[in-house]
This record gives sequence, C-alpha cells and structure tokens, in this order.
Amino acid sequence: MRRVAPAVGLFLTAPLVAEFLLGNLPITLLVGLVLLAPLYGGGALLIREFVRRTGRGWPSILLLGLAYGVFEEGVTTQSLFNRNYVGAHLLDVGYVPALGIAVPWTLAVLALHTVWSISVPIGLVEAMVPERRTTPWLGKVGLTVTGVLFAFGSLATTVMQIARDPFVASVPQFAGVAVVVVATVVAAFLVRPSRTVTTVEAHVEAPAEEAGRRGPSAWLVGGLALVCGSAYRLAPGHSAAWVPVVMMTAIAGVAVAAVAYWSRRPGWAPRHQLALVAGAALAYALHAFIETPVLPVSTTIDHVGDVVFGAAAVVAILVAARRTRQSSASFGIYHDPPNEISPVG
Repeated sequence: MRRVAPAVGLFLTAPLVAEFLLGNLPITLLVGLVLLAPLYGGGALLIREFVRRTGRGWPSILLLGLAYGVFEEGVTTQSLFNRNYVGAHLLDVGYVPALGIAVPWTLAVLALHTVWSISVPIGLVEAMVPERRTTPWLGKVGLTVTGVLFAFGSLATTVMQIARDPFVASVPQFAGVAVVVVATVVAAFLVRPSRTVTTVEAHVEAPAEEAGRRGPSAWLVGGLALVCGSAYRLAPGHSAAWVPVVMMTAIAGVAVAAVAYWSRRPGWAPRHQLALVAGAALAYALHAFIETPVLPVSTTIDHVGDVVFGAAAVVAILVAARRTRQSSASFGIYHDPPNEISPVG
C-alpha cells in the first residue's frame, strides 16, 4: 500500500483542491468525491504519469493541464459555450459571438484548471514523497484502471450536466475543442525531456561568475505565487471586458517570466517548486472565503468548510516542506533526486 499511496493521494487531492479548497463546493458535499475523483484525480494522475515516464518536466505538466481544462470546460461541463451555465451568466462580459465564448471567463477557468486543478495537486503530493518525485507511480494495471476511472468520471459528469441543463455546444465548437486539446497535447510531447541535475553537475556546468550565485528566497517565490494567484482570482470581477483580460494577461506574464528566470539560475531547488505550489494553494484557500458556492448553503457551513480545507492545505504544505528539507539534506541536490523507485502495478 505504501508504494501506491502517492497515486491514491493525488487521486483524492486533485478534486479536493479543485472544488473544495476553491470554495466552489461546500463541505457537506464531500460525498461528491465519488464522481469528482475519477475526473480530476484520474486526469491529474494520467498527466503526471505521462510526464514522468517520458522524462519531461513542468512545462509539459502545465500544457497537459491546459488541455485538461479545455476538455473539461469544453466537453464535460461546456461552460465555455453555455451562456446560462449554473445560472451564473459567465459569458455576459467579453462575449465573442464568432467563437461563442467570453474571453474573461475562458482565461479565468482555463488558468484554474492548468494551475490549481492539475499542477498544484501534482506538485504538493510529489513534495510529500521527494524520493519518488520523478518516478512513475503506476504500472500497466494502474494506468489502465486510472484511464477507465477517468473515462467514467468524464462521461458521468457530461451526462449529469446535460440532464441538469439540455444545452449542447455546436459541432464546430466541439471540433474547435478537439483541435485545441490535440495541439496542446502534441506541444507537451514536443517539449524536450528534462534532465536530473545534481549539486556537483550544477557547479561544474555553471560559468565561473555564476558559481557563487544562489537561487531566490523560497519565501519570495511563494510570495509571488500568493500575490499573483490572489490577483488572478480577483481579476474577473470587473464589469468592463478589457479590464480582467488585461489584468489576467499581465499577471500571468509576470509570473511566467519570473519563474522562467529563476528556474534557470543555479540553486533552483525542489523547495522553490514547493513554494510556488504553497503560494498558489494559499491563494485559493483565502479566496474561498469570498467565493459563492454553486449550491445553496448557509454562510456558517460555507465558512466552516473554508476553514477546514484551508487548515488542511496548511498542514499538507508543512508536511511537504519538512520532507523536502530532509530529502535535500540526504541527496544534496539542487533539482530532482535520481530515479531509483520502480512503478507500481
């Protein structure tokens, strides 16, 4: 059981972050994990296994997270195209008739899935098992079961959504979703595989003038993730279409540029990756207090859930930080430890 524990952990963590830490669903609907885990957890597991089995890294995870977001919101919930989705009028601002989407909502929801539904759960669970950070967690049987569960979760979610709201996107819209998903998956595959870099290699390969440079403060990295994540979540609240679009584009640009710069410097380590995950997770936890659940619930129950899931996120981050520090001391590494553990199943 210990060998498959990380996979089970990710399977459950993904939906908990995606819906409950967000504050989108109240704590009274935890039973919904029966359907949410196959969709979110199955998707996150399949993405992680593809990336780790092929030796690729975070750029591929982010691209596949984007593909997942397009698939979920374009096919299973169809919120990208449904003007009356859950009665929230998500497409009222910035609607583009030719595409049948609203740019602010599209940017907001795809970032939610790319960063929080997929990347944050993967990063958090990997940080809890640093010695297995870059190794596959599933074998052939595990992959097959995960694939079946993901298919079940996707189909069940789609059927339930159509039963609740008979809206169905047009054929050209579905075709557009398929093209974007395939193109994004191909892009993720084309990204060059990452290479494990040890402390010794980092010092040898770095130019002499960079040998003494260290990575940024993990607190700075986490702070950037917290600020950018919080600002991104608040941006769609403006009524003028161009305001949230400009804000979200600028925020994403700053975050990507900063991480791209820092991650290329000597000294970039697993603790910095965890700091990014922690900052993003805390941004979600804080925003949950002003998030309106999609189903009616009392304010008291709503905030009790926000506190419970927020506290759970803090505990998980602290545990991950402790294990990351212990692993770094044992391996003496800047990046990921060597692949020594075999997959399960």
